Amino acid sequence: MNKLLVTFAILFLSTTSCTKTYLRKAPDEDLDIRKVFSERKYAESFLSSAYHNMPVMLGAADWDQRNPFTGASDEMEITFLGAYSHLLNSGAWSANDYFPDIWGFMFEGIRKTNIFLDNVELVPMDETERRWWKGEATFLRAFYHFMLARIYGSIPIADHAYALNEDYTKIRRRPVNEVVDFIAQECDKAAALLEWKVGADRLGRITKPAAMALKAQALLYMASPLWNGNPDYSNLRDNEGTRLFPDFDAKRWRRAAVAAKECIDGAETNGYHLYRAANNDPVRNYQEVFLERHNPEVLLARNAGEHSHFERCSNPISYGGFSIFCPTQELIDDYEMANGLRPITGYQPDGSPIINAASGYQEAGYAAGKHPLDYYQAGVRNMYVNREPRFYASINFNGAVWKGRGIQFWFEGLDGRRRAGSDYCITGYLMKKMVNPTSDIFQNRFSLNTFIFYRLGGLYLDYAEALNEADGAVPDVYKYVNAVRDRSGLGVLPAGLTKEQMREKIWHERRIELAFETHRYFDTRRWKIAAGIDSKEIHGMNIGMGNALNDDNFYQRKVIEKRVFIAPKHYLWPIQQEEINKNRNLVQNPGW
Repeated sequence: MNKLLVTFAILFLSTTSCTKTYLRKAPDEDLDIRKVFSERKYAESFLSSAYHNMPVMLGAADWDQRNPFTGASDEMEITFLGAYSHLLNSGAWSANDYFPDIWGFMFEGIRKTNIFLDNVELVPMDETERRWWKGEATFLRAFYHFMLARIYGSIPIADHAYALNEDYTKIRRRPVNEVVDFIAQECDKAAALLEWKVGADRLGRITKPAAMALKAQALLYMASPLWNGNPDYSNLRDNEGTRLFPDFDAKRWRRAAVAAKECIDGAETNGYHLYRAANNDPVRNYQEVFLERHNPEVLLARNAGEHSHFERCSNPISYGGFSIFCPTQELIDDYEMANGLRPITGYQPDGSPIINAASGYQEAGYAAGKHPLDYYQAGVRNMYVNREPRFYASINFNGAVWKGRGIQFWFEGLDGRRRAGSDYCITGYLMKKMVNPTSDIFQNRFSLNTFIFYRLGGLYLDYAEALNEADGAVPDVYKYVNAVRDRSGLGVLPAGLTKEQMREKIWHERRIELAFETHRYFDTRRWKIAAGIDSKEIHGMNIGMGNALNDDNFYQRKVIEKRVFIAPKHYLWPIQQEEINKNRNLVQNPGW
């Protein structure tokens, strides 16, 4: 962290003492802290720089997007060999890795917010706007702490801008419950300063419900088994003997539920609601949540501009794409049927699926006709017929209609392996969710993209999970899970579920509703089930075979990768060794 502190000291605290001018400089080229915060335009630029450290996240294959999580979960295999997720999946990552440097990038953002908050009172400006700015910076400081905590657990708390004469060796990891308490308190402070909504001239800025959603999420993580009384970390202490993970406390679930409900109630009172398309078509209801920017479900999103590389990674080869974001067969199997029943209940020792006959799912055969709304063409494999609406909104499969014609993922097809280079659709599926069907790669025409961090649908599931763990399957748990399902055209959950049965339903609902939004990676870890999920083989279709849509050879399940997960080591990331070398008081996580 010292490197970051020195860098920012050079950038913002240096002044020139030269008596001669050897170069002709622009008027704002020698800015110091006093100058930056003496003029509104410079101070706003400084705040904008703090926003920059919110990771873009859309480009799950690119290290600078700082999202290896989608490709390192059981949702997806990324074809691009340079993706960091491959190291996570193979167990080959280490404390010596520098990229994607989430530690450095988040502490850089924290440093910016601390400098801003220390100096914002100096700016000559309207007091209402100053209050908003302070709220935004306070939120960002909490957000960046959470981005670190969710992968490292216990981290240092940086609540002020460190001076060059401070003793950095006193910086230690704080107990994870103290970190979460700090984040929650910062969110409360930010919420008190922010508005429920912003005007058109300030779209994309932090709002009150974003702060409340972050608080609810942090408390949900704190209540979960990974951090709440985890015996694997009971003896993890710093070099002064301070325990970094606490004993179990059931009341943490109640605290998380209360925070989520406060966010939901306040947001709905102020005009937020689950998004529905104009025609209330359940596929479009869900699909457009991620395409209609600033829609009334979104609580916090990162504007990504025209993210042409994301669109290329998501599109099939014949559409000008790279076919890089490839969902796994395991995720495909978990989407329900249109009648709300699960098609696959498990797997035989040889990997073949155990089919739920009551669901109506058929693994073999082909559809006689196309989907009435053109979600697939005639002749598509029966395994893709009569699936739930979120499947058609999220997945491009062999025979799916995309941009006016059917996709051809079989080997000899227009989008098949034979026509590809090093990047190709390795599972027989591509991510459709968040991908805009109006983009035209060949004409270099792209839409504006966003990545949603918090939305009301996610808060519904946060609340339902926390409340179920606190009180069991009470009516409010049903209410909010069923609201999410109803928006996507699915029936209500069966009555009379036990707490354990409802837990399984909520976990499944999060898997589908929040797919590709980076939640799955962290959900399986905070629930402590990743060791049983991410140490298995993942599957896809037989992309090396097939010369037609109805070629049976293509639809054979094949192993794509045998993944590695070592518990408890891989539940938390290692602190970069170079940071420990600079400060020996930063104890390492177990196993690294």
